Amino acid sequence: MATHLILGGARSGKSAFAEKLALASGQPVTYIATAQVYDKEFGARVDQHKTRRPAHWATLEQSFNLAEALQTHAKADTCIIVDCLTLWLAQCICPDCDRPDNLDWQHERSRLLEVLPKLEGTVLLVSNEVGMGIVPLGEINRQFQDEQGRLNQAVAQCVNKVSFIAAGLPLTLKG
Repeated sequence: MATHLILGGARSGKSAFAEKLALASGQPVTYIATAQVYDKEFGARVDQHKTRRPAHWATLEQSFNLAEALQTHAKADTCIIVDCLTLWLAQCICPDCDRPDNLDWQHERSRLLEVLPKLEGTVLLVSNEVGMGIVPLGEINRQFQDEQGRLNQAVAQCVNKVSFIAAGLPLTLKG
């Protein structure tokens, strides 16, 4: 098993780096896309990601219940990309997002952290590093920044390797 957290800022090249690692693995790839598309501009961003991926990769759109999806799809001699933990978190805590009524963020987070060390195969987790700027205005924005920082720290403890991507260049933080 190889689990790898890939961190970076917006447009840093973290998704492209994960895709490059997946190709290099030589394994069948399942791309778990966590985003929900709410507007045209974001839809265009998602389309750019889709066209960049090889057609033979399987894609699973999974906005919630990420731990269960990983347990189902992470197998020996396979590669999973989760892109990304940031959008997954945002959708789980955002009261305006289309989320299940019974969704509990702390339970979702706990389940993910519980299953990560048990997964088989190669698992590449993409996540934004959002705590390097100013403290945002607005309670939900501060909650998001705090939760993202805590999530990244907790995931980093559970995985074998952590990379930070800046300007498309990887820096190994762990492993």
